[in-house]
Amino acid sequence: MKENQIDIITLGCSKNLVDSERLIRKLEGNGYHCTHDTKRPNGDIAIINTCGFIGDAKEESINTILEFVQAKEEGRLKKLLVMGCLSQRYKNDLVKEIPQVDKYYGKFDFKQVVEDLGKAKSSVKSAPAKLTPHHYAYIKISEGCNRHCAYCAIPIITGSHKSRSMDDILDEIRRYVDNGVYEFQIIAQELTYYGIDFDGKSHIAELIEKISDIKGVKWIRLHYAYPTDFPYDLLRVIRERDNVCKYLDIAFQHISDNILNSMHRHFSKNETYELIRRIREEVPGITLRTTLMVGFPNETDTDFEELLEFTRWARFERMGAFAYSEEEDTFSQRHYDDNVPDNIKQSRLDKLMAIQQEISAEIEASKIGKIFKVVIDRKEGNYYIGRTEFSSPEVDPEVLIPVGEKTLRVGRFYNIKITDAEEFDLYGVVEEK
Repeated sequence: MKENQIDIITLGCSKNLVDSERLIRKLEGNGYHCTHDTKRPNGDIAIINTCGFIGDAKEESINTILEFVQAKEEGRLKKLLVMGCLSQRYKNDLVKEIPQVDKYYGKFDFKQVVEDLGKAKSSVKSAPAKLTPHHYAYIKISEGCNRHCAYCAIPIITGSHKSRSMDDILDEIRRYVDNGVYEFQIIAQELTYYGIDFDGKSHIAELIEKISDIKGVKWIRLHYAYPTDFPYDLLRVIRERDNVCKYLDIAFQHISDNILNSMHRHFSKNETYELIRRIREEVPGITLRTTLMVGFPNETDTDFEELLEFTRWARFERMGAFAYSEEEDTFSQRHYDDNVPDNIKQSRLDKLMAIQQEISAEIEASKIGKIFKVVIDRKEGNYYIGRTEFSSPEVDPEVLIPVGEKTLRVGRFYNIKITDAEEFDLYGVVEEK
């Protein structure tokens, strides 16, 4: 057990990762040495940044807390702190059920963690505060959400939408660029809403243009858009700016008007089809990532068949899907019966993902023989692992380049000729000039 060392464990999405980075910077400024997601935590303090979005995420967070509680009881840990979405939402319950945790914090009061811990007894050399590879970073442009979809607990956890100031965001990106970062994943619970709380107008297109203007920014990628009131000027920016990736993460959730209305999505089937047509027309070659849900209350076989037909038509380059999980205090939980049996949910999810697997395999196979600009993220075994502009870190297909005579550097761009493809990955070799 190392004194003044703090092990940070981050669960959930990239937005939580940003919060952990901010916490680590503050802790290191107070003389602590921080490690992140290490396989063998050995500090005398551990801080778990939890996720509380859906059932599986909550279960993972609780199991992780219990693992560290055991470490504390065995004398391998002096202090255990918990923060993030789960403790924001269930703090009182957690205090009662798992009292071995020294203190619980919410999602937004992690600055109090630093104040409570105070200065380290003796300053130690800090680890880098950035938790991603040196060439890319996540930039969170807002907190909260005003959409209030019937199934979603995010507004309950994070509150109303609040945009960061544009100057603050741009200053952060300039600091990153000065430190060698050139790829930026722009993230928010709902990025197309950015700036509406300033003056009633979306300012996401303006923000992305200004980020694009910063010298040294090579790739900008956008997560997560919302279809209702979509700011079409953003498509012009994606189309015209070479350093804005032809990529958009936009969650559609369903296509049946029956389900969309029940979900409170405020967007119709016809509007969805039209939006996708317009996106693909205005930004030729764009990669669309979406999320779909099966098993929402009262989803009929007809509703589900509409979803399958939509998936075949849209041919999303990237798609994730999940079965409906009832969340406490949401509109769905209060007003609908969770009446689609679990076996039916799983069957529908399997059918949907089987279709997407076929689509993905066809799309990836069409890239064989073509040359793409690829950034190298890491080396694993006998392969260098990289991505094109059409893939976001951790969630999208990667490009595997066999280790050979030519040494590739992490964080560098290479022209890669695709030689083979699987459903969710590509293989390639360096194309010599």
